[in-house]
Amino acid sequence: MPPDSLTVAPAAIADTLGRAAALLQARYGAAEAPAARTWNEVLDTLLAHRSVRAFLPDALPDGTLDLLVAAAQSAASSSNLQAWSVVAVADKARKARLASLAGNQKHIEQVPLFLVWLADIDRLAEIGTLENVDVEGTAYLELLLVGIVDAALAAQNAVATAESLGLGAVYVGAIRNDVAAVAAELGLPPRVLPVFGLSVGHPDPAVTTNIKPRLAQSAVLYHETYSKAGRAEAVARYNATLNEFQRGQGLPIEDWSRKVAERVRTPAALAGRHKLRQALHALDFELR
Repeated sequence: MPPDSLTVAPAAIADTLGRAAALLQARYGAAEAPAARTWNEVLDTLLAHRSVRAFLPDALPDGTLDLLVAAAQSAASSSNLQAWSVVAVADKARKARLASLAGNQKHIEQVPLFLVWLADIDRLAEIGTLENVDVEGTAYLELLLVGIVDAALAAQNAVATAESLGLGAVYVGAIRNDVAAVAAELGLPPRVLPVFGLSVGHPDPAVTTNIKPRLAQSAVLYHETYSKAGRAEAVARYNATLNEFQRGQGLPIEDWSRKVAERVRTPAALAGRHKLRQALHALDFELR
């Protein structure tokens, strides 16, 4: 709960808001950080998020997976269709094969738990069969979009929960490099799309990472109508902020805008994901 000035000592409030200010400055840089006017444990967990790519081999506490899925299922779902599923992978050999399909990311093999989040239209189609209803709507792009959004909302709840428990996590979009091979590895039926993976485990304390800054709110928040005003200036300021972060982390200095431009420059830069439309058809998505 937010601190109550009538029951919490002024020093405790100051400490809490000092923590809030520090996290906001880490997220945006000192010049772009909004003021910290109130705070609570939920905000603390969310603003302290960082991607973890080095994990200890330690097993997760009993019941962790159940809690992650319960939190995931507590996320909003369009029309309560619940058009997502998740495959929990703990087998070492299977994790190694998935790592190979996802750009050889070693943390997939390190973690005790790798989750593959799915847009699951097959379940909707089966429910139509059970109800003796012709569900033509499952052939449309809208339903796949619903499944993808539902999966993303669910996974983010799981990540926040994992971090609140002292665990670390990192999303793996490269699971889409070869969705057909991933689907075969996981035994997925038609009309089920692997959307992304998620490594979950105990962060390795020997490998420290700081909070990565984001674009200033002025670059993503618009009032009433969209506006491009000031966009170039905001990107330039963000390049400078991120360069400072890179120096502090001992990383190569690279402007964010250059990296983004290179990432979307050619189909080849998408690392196999430029073939996603064909892969969706192979998985029996009609996409009308």
